[in-house]
Amino acid sequence: MTSSSSPMAGVPGLRDTSAGAGPDAPLRRLTARGRGESHRVASPLELFFDLCFVVAVAQAGAELVHAVAEGHAGEGILNYAMVFFAIWWAWMNFTWFASAYDNDDVLYRVVTLLQIAGVLVLAAGISRAFEDHDFLVVWLGYLIMRLPMAAQWLRAARAADGAERTTTLRYAGGVLLCMVGWAGLVVLPEPARPWVFLVMALVELAVPVYAEKSFTTSWHPHHISERYGLFTIIVLGEAIAAATVAVKSAVQENDALADLLPIAAGGLLIVFSAWWIYFAVPIHGLLRTNRQAFLWGYGHYLIFASAAAIGAGLEVAVEQAVGKAHISAQAASAAVTVPTALFLVTVWALHSRYFKVGVVDQLVLPAAASLVLVCTFLGDRAVLAAGLVSALAVAVGVILGARAVAGERRAGDTESSGRAE
Repeated sequence: MTSSSSPMAGVPGLRDTSAGAGPDAPLRRLTARGRGESHRVASPLELFFDLCFVVAVAQAGAELVHAVAEGHAGEGILNYAMVFFAIWWAWMNFTWFASAYDNDDVLYRVVTLLQIAGVLVLAAGISRAFEDHDFLVVWLGYLIMRLPMAAQWLRAARAADGAERTTTLRYAGGVLLCMVGWAGLVVLPEPARPWVFLVMALVELAVPVYAEKSFTTSWHPHHISERYGLFTIIVLGEAIAAATVAVKSAVQENDALADLLPIAAGGLLIVFSAWWIYFAVPIHGLLRTNRQAFLWGYGHYLIFASAAAIGAGLEVAVEQAVGKAHISAQAASAAVTVPTALFLVTVWALHSRYFKVGVVDQLVLPAAASLVLVCTFLGDRAVLAAGLVSALAVAVGVILGARAVAGERRAGDTESSGRAE
């Protein structure tokens, strides 16, 4: 693995990140990288960043499990959506900034580590947010993440000029102003907080659109798609880990292996299928404009949140199977089938539909999502049935894809024969 800190010399459109300092100097100007840069991959710092963020994702998932198992699904889902937005948005802002401006000098590394510290503080406050509706620690962690992000934009502004400088200053100002708005989660009465979240989430989403309306930062399509893919893998891996721990604990405490095997098998099929479906097509070729990138990047809130919620749902299903959850089998099944269906539909909308050929091929994932929801009503076999449906969707997709490729080859051979004659 090569670090993303070493721009390729001679690449058209690539700016010199050293700007007078040697490539190994501890401090360098934070100038834009080239979108056409070759061999651009995730750096070790970015991988470490992702790993630490999954700690917060795991905490949010654990609290969602507790809320749903206790029969407070509506409240739990609302709190989960709010906390997960903070985690995802901070991760996404760093990811897109790093794709355009990562120079990997000492100051860049230190500021990034501060952002990691912020997400760990946020993770520490998730329990209080769920149980006591106290968002102070969550807000403080978000503040620790976002202030360094604003500082990075200001640092980029110092090295920029013209429209690029305007864009970087808009980003910095937007981040700082949003932090003032998010303070409403701490100072306003509890009934007003969901509205604060809704308004501020929309404002946050509008900042990049406004900032880049006259200048597009030089994010790298292949690098961005890889970063999102890596985070998807980590979130799916966390889902497997959470479900494994739940099954292990249930077996040790209740000796209910026969009841848990269908859940474990179905859960594995769901996660394996989710991985296969997400990575079935290379998406970076479609990320050419900000309009495409914003829709794709913002849509991943649902992909990441649903993938993490699958793991939480599997834990709920395990607890219900051994009698520890105070909900019905149907409600426990829904904790798995609903996020699974949401994942399938969202991946189809953002990825797969651009590569599907024909009506039948287009309908595979939406139909699978609908069948997964129907599986909710199958009682203690719902998770296994949802896993089988997910696996069947993969199999059908592979078969249809192979047929499409074979048809294209036959058409090409026919055309070549006609020209030869």
